Amino acid sequence: MSSEKLKGSCHCGTVKFEVQTPVTPAMRCNCSLCRRKGALMSPSFAADALEITSGKEALTLYQFNTKVAKHYFCKHCGIYTFHQTRTNPTLWRVNLGCIEGVDVYALESSVGDGASLSVVEAA
Repeated sequence: MSSEKLKGSCHCGTVKFEVQTPVTPAMRCNCSLCRRKGALMSPSFAADALEITSGKEALTLYQFNTKVAKHYFCKHCGIYTFHQTRTNPTLWRVNLGCIEGVDVYALESSVGDGASLSVVEAA
């Protein structure tokens, strides 16, 4: 784990945060939401590694399907900033495109199979 805190923000700068996480291995997800938002995500980290330094009131929550994962967006500019994971709700990931000084186009990434987790079967 990186010992340095990384600074990040949404596009309009209303939501600002610091996070302590490595940048790699980066990942994309193939679930219906992630396919559409196209974000490159950090490795998973514990909730206490994320600190919202301003704009918490501007965050809006989006949940779908099982409603376990919590996806946060800035209600002003619409940028996805971070989310609580479905596979382990104690872990979070951040949108690396929101991190200062990170070139997401220079990072290699894998693709996680979130699509197979996105189907709720009737009991």
